[in-house]
Amino acid sequence: MRYLPCLLLTLALARAADPASPVATPAGSPLFNGKDFAGWEFVTVPATDITKVCHYTADGVIACAGKPVGFLTTTATYSQGYTLHAEWRWPVGTAANTNGGVLLHISSGPKDRAWPLSFQIQTKLKFVGDVLPMAGALCAELPKPPQAVPTVTKQKTDSEKPVGEWNTTDIVVRGDTITVTINGVVQNTVTKCVPSTGKVGFQFEGFPFEMRNITLAPLH
Repeated sequence: MRYLPCLLLTLALARAADPASPVATPAGSPLFNGKDFAGWEFVTVPATDITKVCHYTADGVIACAGKPVGFLTTTATYSQGYTLHAEWRWPVGTAANTNGGVLLHISSGPKDRAWPLSFQIQTKLKFVGDVLPMAGALCAELPKPPQAVPTVTKQKTDSEKPVGEWNTTDIVVRGDTITVTINGVVQNTVTKCVPSTGKVGFQFEGFPFEMRNITLAPLH
C-alpha cells in the first residue's frame, strides 16, 4: 500500500525523538487547530464545556482532565477511507487500571453506559490495540458466544510504551475494515464493521492524559 512507507518513516522519527519533545506533524489535516476547540464537542450527561476538560499547553500538547466520564467527538462525519494518526501518553504515576480509548464511527449520542454507538480502539494500560464494538456495533471478528464486554483482542504482545512516554497509533479505515497499528506494530484488524462511517473522538474514563498530532489523511 502506498501510504505505508510514509507511516513507517513517521513512526521511526517519532521513536528517535526525545519522548518529551514535540515531533514533526504527520501528513494529513490536523483535527485540532492549536488555539481553540472549534470542530469538537465534549459529550456527557449533564453537559460540560469542553474548555473545562481540555486545554493547550505552551508546547501545543492537549491536556485532558479525563473526567467527567464522557467523550470528545468531532462535529464532522467521515465516510470515506482515511488514516487517523494520534499520539497520547499517560502521566508518570498513573493508576494501574488507567483506561481510555480512541473512538471511530461514532454514530449516536450516549447510548450504553455513557458510550455512543462506535468502535473503541483501546488505550487502557496492557490492553492497547484491543478493539471494542460499543453500544451494539458489530464486526465479523466478535467472539462467540457473546461476551459481556465485546472485545476483539490485539493480535500480538504489548507494543505500548512505558507510562510517561508518547504512544503512537495509526488507524486505517478502508470501507468496512479497520486496521490498528500501535507504535509501528500492526495489532488488530476488524472487518464488516457496522457502522462503517461516523465521527471520530476520544474517551474520558476518569484518568488524565495528554495527546498531540491528531491528523486525518484520506486514502488515495
